[in-house]
Amino acid sequence: MDETYKVPAKTSIGHVHLKVADLDRAMKFYCDLLGFELTTMYGNDAAFISAGGYHHHIGLNTWYSKGGSPAPVNSAGLFHTAILYPIRKDLATIFKRLLDAKYPLTGASDHGVSEALYLNDPDQNGVELYWDRPREQWPKHEDGSLHMYTRPLDLEDLLAELDQDS
Repeated sequence: MDETYKVPAKTSIGHVHLKVADLDRAMKFYCDLLGFELTTMYGNDAAFISAGGYHHHIGLNTWYSKGGSPAPVNSAGLFHTAILYPIRKDLATIFKRLLDAKYPLTGASDHGVSEALYLNDPDQNGVELYWDRPREQWPKHEDGSLHMYTRPLDLEDLLAELDQDS
């Protein structure tokens, strides 16, 4: 095996497929609250949803999980799905939607390279909503390596983004 192989720089993660207990409940969260659009259904047991007309960013299915319980917190599995917003104002907009819906956050962090909101979907799957700062603003150590950290996110400053002109 070639030990020097690196994944191509333009590679991206295309979609996530989640097992859910109740498809309608999951659709209310991902489509009605977060704003994803339904692209297709597979019968009554699976839905594919996207942003901007892509075939799907998220698959939701009840094939093995209909009526099931959330996965135990202290077990192997997906920690969270991360949804990247194009600009900070978009993150502020979804934060305002969550506030208006009284949907609980599990955290809100400034990571230096990004700002993130954390919550759980109705099946207790972790969800990160975030935006990346421009690369030239990413904090670095003296040796040039990234200096990522976890600090509290200033939520009032984030909401103030909505009052600024685009």
